[in-house]
Amino acid sequence: MSGLYEAAFQRVLFPAYEAGLRRRRTLSYLDGYRRDQWLAPEHIAALQWERLQRLLEHCYREVPYYRRRWRELGIAPRDIRNLDDYTALPILTKADIREHFDELKADSWRDRLLYKATGGSTGEPMRFGYTRESNDRRTAVMWRGYEWAGSRMGRRTLFLWGGPVGDPTRAHQFKDRLYNAVFARRVLNSFKMTEANMAEYADAIDRYRPDIIVAYVGPLVQLAEWLIACGRRIWQPQAIIGGAEAMHDFQREAIQQAFGAPAFNTYGCREFMLIAGECEQRHGLHVNSDHLVVELRFPDGAESACTTGDVIITDLFNYGMPFVRYANGDMATASAEHCACGRGLPLLTRVDGRILDAIRTPAGHVLPGEFFPHMLKDVPGLQRFQLVQRSLDRLDLSIVRGAAFNEASLAYIRREVDKVLGDSMQLHCHFVDDIPLTSSGKRRVTVSELTP
Repeated sequence: MSGLYEAAFQRVLFPAYEAGLRRRRTLSYLDGYRRDQWLAPEHIAALQWERLQRLLEHCYREVPYYRRRWRELGIAPRDIRNLDDYTALPILTKADIREHFDELKADSWRDRLLYKATGGSTGEPMRFGYTRESNDRRTAVMWRGYEWAGSRMGRRTLFLWGGPVGDPTRAHQFKDRLYNAVFARRVLNSFKMTEANMAEYADAIDRYRPDIIVAYVGPLVQLAEWLIACGRRIWQPQAIIGGAEAMHDFQREAIQQAFGAPAFNTYGCREFMLIAGECEQRHGLHVNSDHLVVELRFPDGAESACTTGDVIITDLFNYGMPFVRYANGDMATASAEHCACGRGLPLLTRVDGRILDAIRTPAGHVLPGEFFPHMLKDVPGLQRFQLVQRSLDRLDLSIVRGAAFNEASLAYIRREVDKVLGDSMQLHCHFVDDIPLTSSGKRRVTVSELTP
């Protein structure tokens, strides 16, 4: 029966909704990306370069920030003849985006942009603009990447994911339930997972019997470890897709042992959605280089292609508020190998960024570190933050304030944390001028100093 619904969803329901009702081109873009992935590496590189050239010309012509910055450096698009020339362009940082927000908007798109806020997984929440086309393309690239793990539109899928923050209206809750039902999805709120209610999550999976599980890696590992420790056998999906943080080998082993299904790693961020993902071979993450330019900036003097470097990204299709050579705060390691699957998309060996520690309470509640970026992304005036747990009953939140931060911002933070953690923990907020980086150059968002 589920196979019949999946076929009907792909051929009738989703096209009617996406192309008909919403007038989006997601499906046509998906067809193109599906074809592109099988091109030879050199053909994908040529396609990427062609798209990059068009974007750079657009930026110079229509985006005041790039036109001014590049002129200051004596650079014009005609001077950028290859990727080596491209890497001479300045890096774009989160601070640049905040400081020059309006100047980064393309003149012809200024009044037509859509907006999102990042979850601040590197400790710096940020608002950004994007076009409808770029959003449709990102959705298409996401579907392509999930297909590599066996996921398909309309396939029965369970999400162990972050739930809504705040107080959604009944209408919003109804809309979510209807949307999830039509898309054959069930969502379990990972922010409410505790050591005491693991069985409820396992029971929910057994009842829903999903083909695919998509989950934050942290809560998924916690559930897997509980299943193993209890000897609990659970419904076996066909595949598990991890997101929000890197999946390490020991975590993959625990997940696969507990669920009896292959686990797939993905890499993405809110600014671009899916950046890279594992195919059926699972020997590295394919970079969506027909959609993005992803480069690794290595330390001075390092030339090996297998060196870990800072991730620098350009979205080739966000013409409304282009991010050119944007440093998203992550680190990754490149691979020089070609995948046996036959796709021409290049590989990352691993992603080393965004390590989010879980927070524990005296009541046995294990709150994934993803909760805090998720909750804090919309707080006005919050520029950077870091949450540290040094004891079971206390959390210390360091906040770098902007001009828009006020008493209401602070009250919202306390109210939302109290909803989840109750009065068993004290939240101490500290206003600081800066938050130090780790020795590897990362800014950790949630830090637990408790012994495991």
